[in-house]
Amino acid sequence: MTRLISGVVLAAAALAAILFLPLIGLRLLAANVAALAAHEYLAMTVPNQGSRQWGMVILVALVCWVTSSTLVPTLFGMVALVLGWLGYSVLFANQRVQDAATELVATVYIGMPLGMLVAGQILAGWKATLVLMGTVVVSDSAQYYSGRAFGRRPLAPAISPKKTIEGAIGGVVFGIVFMTVAGRAVFPVLGIPALAALGAAVVVLGILGDLFESRLKRVAGLKDSSSLIPGHGGVLDRIDALLFAIPAFYFMLARSAV
Repeated sequence: MTRLISGVVLAAAALAAILFLPLIGLRLLAANVAALAAHEYLAMTVPNQGSRQWGMVILVALVCWVTSSTLVPTLFGMVALVLGWLGYSVLFANQRVQDAATELVATVYIGMPLGMLVAGQILAGWKATLVLMGTVVVSDSAQYYSGRAFGRRPLAPAISPKKTIEGAIGGVVFGIVFMTVAGRAVFPVLGIPALAALGAAVVVLGILGDLFESRLKRVAGLKDSSSLIPGHGGVLDRIDALLFAIPAFYFMLARSAV
């Protein structure tokens, strides 16, 4: 029951934000979500960093904020910001290159995709955001039920033993169908083959994103990225598939807007 209530509240809050928040509100919300997810990521991958961890959390939020703008020159400022952090970490904070690089992955893994999600809504409106999120949700649900009904062969037993190849196939099929139907509201000039290819890309990347975060948790010896959301784990647990899927969808939006 706790999981159901939390899920309903999260879905309602996300829908309200997408439909009614002004642009500045969406950008602030995305930056805050990025900060929470980055904190969870860093706690799993480079723990016990103290004030450095909070500095990186702020950097990820800034990268999200910058990426959510459609102004091209901001990209150069973002690259300079990230490289500046890397140089400071290695040269003056005596940080190992491996740890500094692991920290900086958070900017690309979390900050940029969440910024692209807002930028996509700026380009194509709220329908684009709902189509993307709907495709991921439909695919996730189809993977679960297809896996329960037909699952026999494990997809990645060393990472996520409950995921099956049959479940993944069900997720891909239903995700493609959803994108092919709903995607017409966002990409009216695209034909069925192009929409199906986009749906396949979004779903497959989403599955990889889910497995990637599962791998992070398994290495860290954790079941969830945090206990922030009752019954659902952490922020990263809720957006792991979306983070990998956003760039491909945004790329198509950007091409369609040209």
